Amino acid sequence: MIVALIIACEVGFWVLLAAGLAVRYLLKWRRTSVVLLLCEPVLELVLFVVTAVDLRNGAEPSWEHGLAALYIGFTVAYGHYTIRWLDGHAAHRLAGAPRPPKPPRYGTARARHEGRLWLRTVLMAAVACALLQAAVWYVGDGDTSSLRSFQWIALRTAGIHGIIALTYTIWPKKRPESALPARDPEHVPDVLVRRPGKDEEQVR
Repeated sequence: MIVALIIACEVGFWVLLAAGLAVRYLLKWRRTSVVLLLCEPVLELVLFVVTAVDLRNGAEPSWEHGLAALYIGFTVAYGHYTIRWLDGHAAHRLAGAPRPPKPPRYGTARARHEGRLWLRTVLMAAVACALLQAAVWYVGDGDTSSLRSFQWIALRTAGIHGIIALTYTIWPKKRPESALPARDPEHVPDVLVRRPGKDEEQVR
């Protein structure tokens, strides 16, 4: 049941997001779009309540409860980021707004961008671990190994993402140079400049 609810929440997230953006930019109903987008957190709240009730009713902690915690953590950390990104593209496509800037690809700007994404992953792991720890305390003396295993999954995910983000700082990606860089004309070799022919010299 928990897995089915997670799938329903994911589908509901995209349905509400599409409806909110369509109402905002096609029908120009800004207040209605705000209401639809504000319903997004309700999905995570429903999932949290159902998971807690399932444990309270005596269900054995399982991977489904751990997956629910990871999903809630992910939506808390990346939900607003995803909505803002899609809102910028919808405004460009449907309302004639400027094209949203692309993420930086090179140098320190790319490293800072990757670092900010990693902080979101850290937030995801923190939320998931907090929910899982609360579930562990709630269950008490029962078997909580599956819940603790998902805590390690969240921590490993943040650690791996942190290593990947750090590589952009240690080895920043450089902008590719052009094959033929522009040079001062006076430094161009003579072989690239056509010398005047004999007829041209006679005319001169």
